[in-house]
Amino acid sequence: MARPPTDRITGALRSPVTFSVLAGLVIGALFLVGTGADPLAAYGAVVTGSLGADGIGATLSTGTSVLGLALALAIPLRAGLINLGGDGQMVLGGIAAAVTGLYSPLPAPLTVVLALLAGITAGAAYAALAALCENRFGVPLLVSSLLLSYPATSFASYLVRYPLKEPGSSLPQTRRLPDGVALPAFGTSTVTFGLVLVVLAAAAYWFADRRTAIGYEIRMTGLNPRFAAYAGVERKGLTLRLMAASGALAGLVGAIGVLSFPYRFLDGSLTAPGYTWTGLTAALLAAAAPLGTVLASFFFAVLQVGGLSMERTTEVPRELTQVLQAIVIVFLAARLSFPRRRRKTVQEPIAQGEFA
Repeated sequence: MARPPTDRITGALRSPVTFSVLAGLVIGALFLVGTGADPLAAYGAVVTGSLGADGIGATLSTGTSVLGLALALAIPLRAGLINLGGDGQMVLGGIAAAVTGLYSPLPAPLTVVLALLAGITAGAAYAALAALCENRFGVPLLVSSLLLSYPATSFASYLVRYPLKEPGSSLPQTRRLPDGVALPAFGTSTVTFGLVLVVLAAAAYWFADRRTAIGYEIRMTGLNPRFAAYAGVERKGLTLRLMAASGALAGLVGAIGVLSFPYRFLDGSLTAPGYTWTGLTAALLAAAAPLGTVLASFFFAVLQVGGLSMERTTEVPRELTQVLQAIVIVFLAARLSFPRRRRKTVQEPIAQGEFA
């Protein structure tokens, strides 16, 4: 039987996520008051700068990358697996898309599709390598995925600084992609068809999570790995499939970045904004739930873009938005741990009475 709408609203307001976000905003306001700034003016600048007519395009462009990486990291996180190699998988996807776009003999529309597929394949293959390191050699996935990012980013950096470097340019970048080899943009904005691709990926993640057997296996593994193994879920195969899907999404984000402005691979342009860590924060905040991941990604994209506007209009450093992200996660972790401790303290006297 479905719950009444009022119960759903009450449950959402009482959830640890809502509490954490509100607590972060309150503490951020206290910081602003302590520095002599006006909290209402600062937060107003964040909202208008990110959701106003001049900022919504930048928010959606940033949200494309943040949501893509958040989904990429949420997929394995749903099963209790942490993929910290988003940077490497994204960069390899980007450089694969750039090479395909520059040297493909096919017409421009087919080259765009081929470049996207190349980015997806490169990211999936590299993430699967991290899974193989855990399955075959016992290297923890958290360690293998993180350490594999460094040779990937270094390899891409070498390519754009030497064999693929644009002749005559002082910047470490490839040549601009040929005319037509780009994702279609919406009007004159910087928002491209990549946003649609990422939203479709989010819809596919929701459907798989809620309507398929593999989604149930993933959730069951995340809640209780031992029970999932007892029920017949093969963890090594699941790890390989989830990491491949995760890397495919990260590679797609890299390919979208190359096929959008400035239509080339520029060393550091994909990793400098910190999309991987912002995406991981969004996935953690939403507990890797599909809809929650979308909302959390949009929230952090608003903070990231609005922070620049806040710095321009109120002279409050944009680093405050990063502080807000950290506070939200800290409060979320605290709220999720307190109930467990309380239940444990209640159960211990009962257990002692039973075995006394």
